[in-house]
Amino acid sequence: MTAAGASTEGRIAGRIAEELGVRERQVKAAVDLLDGGSTVPFIARYRKEATEMLDDAQLRALEERLRYLRELEDRRTAVLDSVRAQGKLDAALEAQILAADSKARLEDIYLPFKPKRRTKAQIAREAGLEPLADGLLGDPGVDPLAAAAAFVSAERGVADAAAALEGARAILTERFSEDADLIGELRERMWTRGRVAAKVRAGKEEAGAKFADYFDFAEPFTALPSHRVLAMLRGEKEEILDLALEPEEPSAAEGPTAYEQAIAQRFGIARRGRPGDKWLADTVRWAWRTRVLVHLGIDLRLRLRQAAEDEAVRVFAANLRDLLLAAPAGTRATMGLDPGFRTGVKVAVVDATGKVAATETIYPHVPQQKWDASLATLARLAREHGVELVAIGNGTASRETDKLAADLIARHPELGLTKVMVSEAGASVYSASAFASQELPGLDVSLRGAVSIARRLQDPLAELVKIDPKSIGVGQYQHDLSEVKLSRSLDAVVEDCVNGVGVDVNTASAPLLSRVSGISSGLAENIVAHRDANGPFRSRKGLKDVARLGPKAYEQCAGFLRIRGGDDPLDASSVHPEAYPVVRAMVKSTGGEVAALIGNTGVLRSLRPESFVNDSFGLPTVTDILRELEKPGRDPRPAFRTATFKEGVEKLGDLVPGMLLEGVVTNVAAFGAFVDIGVHQDGLVHVSAMSKNFVKDPRDVVKPGDIVRVKVMEVDIPRKRVSLTLRLDDAAPAEGTAPGKGTRSGSGRTGAPKPRRGDGGGGGSRAVAPSNDAMADALRRAGLLDPKRR
Repeated sequence: MTAAGASTEGRIAGRIAEELGVRERQVKAAVDLLDGGSTVPFIARYRKEATEMLDDAQLRALEERLRYLRELEDRRTAVLDSVRAQGKLDAALEAQILAADSKARLEDIYLPFKPKRRTKAQIAREAGLEPLADGLLGDPGVDPLAAAAAFVSAERGVADAAAALEGARAILTERFSEDADLIGELRERMWTRGRVAAKVRAGKEEAGAKFADYFDFAEPFTALPSHRVLAMLRGEKEEILDLALEPEEPSAAEGPTAYEQAIAQRFGIARRGRPGDKWLADTVRWAWRTRVLVHLGIDLRLRLRQAAEDEAVRVFAANLRDLLLAAPAGTRATMGLDPGFRTGVKVAVVDATGKVAATETIYPHVPQQKWDASLATLARLAREHGVELVAIGNGTASRETDKLAADLIARHPELGLTKVMVSEAGASVYSASAFASQELPGLDVSLRGAVSIARRLQDPLAELVKIDPKSIGVGQYQHDLSEVKLSRSLDAVVEDCVNGVGVDVNTASAPLLSRVSGISSGLAENIVAHRDANGPFRSRKGLKDVARLGPKAYEQCAGFLRIRGGDDPLDASSVHPEAYPVVRAMVKSTGGEVAALIGNTGVLRSLRPESFVNDSFGLPTVTDILRELEKPGRDPRPAFRTATFKEGVEKLGDLVPGMLLEGVVTNVAAFGAFVDIGVHQDGLVHVSAMSKNFVKDPRDVVKPGDIVRVKVMEVDIPRKRVSLTLRLDDAAPAEGTAPGKGTRSGSGRTGAPKPRRGDGGGGGSRAVAPSNDAMADALRRAGLLDPKRR
């Protein structure tokens, strides 16, 4: 690396260290490992000494900032080269460019030098009018018309004094709008004081009913949550809404705006009754309205979108993490039901290992309504194959199919069945995929979804990795987000989840293996091919025999791959093979065998970690090894359990305000959480009903899959709405209170508060993403979205 390159990298490392609140040497060590091909999971788990204990969240943030800052440096180099080639790079400008700490600031500085088509200002300069502009700006005591008369020239295309003044105004307008410091100041002022205003386009009210909350809407930039920003941008894209970015609240006051005053002050323009003052003030107003405001509007629209995208991606990633790390039911025979009306309910039974044991199609619902025959089929399959669990997809006809499963359990208690609602998002994508054709070659596409639903209950992580994360649909407005940004974030989540849990190399599918640190999709297929040709791997060392699996890939992946019942018991743990000598030293000190040491809590806790520290392995790694040996291969996911729905509470009419129930969180939005309480209609716990303390993010309280105790606050049967609270000591509305109306008592309202307009409650829910979006499905199930709007 050159001296300049080293200096740049040092500057980047220093900035990241300051932002993350860590030491610069920690950042440099992590960057060296990342540049050397190491993955974040590998560094976080097995290189703690090098990074001095940076965790995976810090490393992900570091990786993202490293990418951004390197892109900034590349752009900085390009800008310097461009300005230098124009012969305009002096020491002061170079210092400004080198000091730019963001892409926006860099572009502000570069704007006056950026190659552009011939502007009015450029034409005016070519006509020799720049001295006029400079003179009027420098000496307002001069009469503009008199000064302009000296610049009239038919030869240069300046017909009269008015044309000369117009050219001078164009030059000053461009100068005002390209002042980097001024634009930066005005941009921040507008961001903190401005707002977005939305209006419905004439005649679009009916066609754009789903955006009704934004037909006459305004809110400050800094108060807008991401889902509202994305909803309005989509409404604009669909030509339903007109959006305006207003610098600040409309005011009836006359005179120049604060923005115009800032421009005038920057260039020493003031109204003192001099001949040129009015012309300069008009020029400032013209510059603000025609150039600066337009420029800032473009910048802030981009900032709004990026901030909304970042938040939407964060929510999507967090929901995906919860789904992937949901509790696995484990090796239990499971029946998957993929609901449907006209085409029937697809049924697939998989054994404890996930192998397909039987498939059927039943028709319990309209139009055929073969309820009893369908029950008989399900009972027979459950009996023949020892089914323990029934997994029901949560799509169309899920409520009706859930009733079918409940009837099956009630009529056949001897089968000991448990039913669980499972997200079927992406199941159709999997069914039609090339991998599904390879994995289930003899099975009809329509039945593959039922197989996937059953397997998702057994092991959500192993099944969901077969699907593109974007197709799992646990985000808002995902089709409006940056493809690159979303894919990068979701891929990182999948990688972290897979490596955090670990993978059994002898049972894992190629898609699952391809998410392991250091293993590409091609290498994953080679591992499966080697396994098929030579039988199960007996040791991690055997991985070295796989084609194209070299030393670097082995180093990255070995610790995350498990071999159960192999030649070395350590191969079933997360202890990396490179650290086996440390374990051997522990065994030697205890005088036993490796197998006897594993799981022996008493002996392991008697060992002093400091005794096994050496030049290669420090205290953090030795401590991790001891912790792993206590519970080798422990699955970090929670234990599987299901909610116990209250007997006799099966429909909305059975609910009574004040009733305490157990339920399952099905989805989490910015405004609250949806909870399945067994009445085929999710209830909504608004964010304000989650805790007595202020809750900024509902995910701080609950996440999808959580089993919670809730109290029924209000039931609106006509609109199929249920308001719930997690604050079990809240008082329910008095009997006779109108549905949807809270009562007031003491310092605040009792009852579950209503969502804010535009937050997904009432009309606001109409502006959610399409029906393939899990958020829309949750809103629809909760009665907050028109069920006919598919």
